[in-house]
Amino acid sequence: MGKTLILCGKMFIGEYTYKIDDKKRLAVPPKFREELGKKVVITKGLDCSLFLFTLDEWKELAEKISKLPFSQADVRGFSRTMLAGAMEVDVDSTGRILIPDYLKSYALLKKEVVIAGVYNRVEIWDKEVWEDYKKRTENEVGDIAERLKELGM
Repeated sequence: MGKTLILCGKMFIGEYTYKIDDKKRLAVPPKFREELGKKVVITKGLDCSLFLFTLDEWKELAEKISKLPFSQADVRGFSRTMLAGAMEVDVDSTGRILIPDYLKSYALLKKEVVIAGVYNRVEIWDKEVWEDYKKRTENEVGDIAERLKELGM
């Protein structure tokens, strides 16, 4: 189906290609299932993706967002997108999650998707959108690395 996924401790890494079934369910890669648990939070992500968090990671992120000054428009917009856009979903006995319609529309998900492990979260992308994004960022990785140097990388 795709590249092998690797889970190191509490870190999600790797990418995998899956298909959304006719009932809007998506299988979670087997190597991610144990770490994610039986309930996960799915929300609007960045760059036209969805983010999938463990309940613990979600609580930590939500708490950080709640401490930001809501008097700032950017904070209100970000918190509304992340928090109001979130939904707790069950991982069924075969490792599938149901993707709500509003999130499927937000991320432009069609049939084929890429599930990418990104350290403390799993991202869900439409395959075509992912391929375009990946191509752009891989072409700019040297410039990106230079800019990250300012952040201590």
